[in-house]
Amino acid sequence: MTLNLILIIVGFVGLVWSADLFLSGAASTATNFGIPKLVIGLTVVSLGTSAPEIVVAIIASQDGSNLLAVGNAIGSNIANIGLVLGLTAILIPVTIDSNARNRQLPWLLGLTALALILLANGSALTFNDGIILLVGLLLVIYQIWSDLKKEDEIYVQKIVAGDQALKTQLDSEIEELATLSKQKGLVFTLMGLALLLVSAELLVYAAINIAVLLGISELIIGLTVVAIGTSLPELAATIGAAMKKHEDIAVGNIIGSNILNITAVLCIPALMGGVSIERSQLWRDGGTMLALTMLLALFAYGFGKKSEVTRLEGSVLLLSWFAYTAYLISNV
Repeated sequence: MTLNLILIIVGFVGLVWSADLFLSGAASTATNFGIPKLVIGLTVVSLGTSAPEIVVAIIASQDGSNLLAVGNAIGSNIANIGLVLGLTAILIPVTIDSNARNRQLPWLLGLTALALILLANGSALTFNDGIILLVGLLLVIYQIWSDLKKEDEIYVQKIVAGDQALKTQLDSEIEELATLSKQKGLVFTLMGLALLLVSAELLVYAAINIAVLLGISELIIGLTVVAIGTSLPELAATIGAAMKKHEDIAVGNIIGSNILNITAVLCIPALMGGVSIERSQLWRDGGTMLALTMLLALFAYGFGKKSEVTRLEGSVLLLSWFAYTAYLISNV
């Protein structure tokens, strides 16, 4: 047991470090090849913070532990809203910008409902369900690219018109991106990806061993230990963005990561052999994910108040996550 716990810690540290390495290398490589900064922010950053979940899902599914992958996807969404956003809002109230509220959040609500419907259909995710989730991912990517074209045009018009505040903001965001040479950027990207794979392998191996030793379901391990560990990059990125007053990036990171967890992560066990889940577990875990997502929507669309997650609302989210996690542990 001691060795497995050490491997869990090493795996977590490796995931966080390698995700940051991968993100720096990928952002620099994209910059060096002339990809717009806005595109990098909405794609590379979200992919970088969701990379641990994606890689862990692939490794777990390859090892025949599809339930661990499902638990990781659902548990990460629960942790991202309850733990990450809740804790961030308690530290610094988080404003939800119009783009996240009107465009990204409806996608998250729709895809969350879709995932639960697919899981409830026979209490299993099949290969066809995985294809449906992938189509959902492609539709989201198409919407992002469409929005980017419109936003780029607006930005250019404002900058040409002399909007100095916007130009200063854009220059500041550009400077925050990693500035590595093409060669070093590629090396960082490949090294980060390789370390991600090794760290995920260690984490999955140790998580499966602990589940066997304790005689509990791999789903529980995925919902708790693995989900919390793979949500650490989101926690760092979200708190960092909020402290720099980039609330739009903070909330966008949470919503974007949760969309990727449902589409890019949850589809992996479906495509790699399928997976069944008990109906009671579906209501417990899927229901909690849906409830927290709807709470986020309530805070975002709340009538008669500013669209933000206040300290009080952050406390509600964090306490909800603690209550859910405590319930899982008590049942184990």
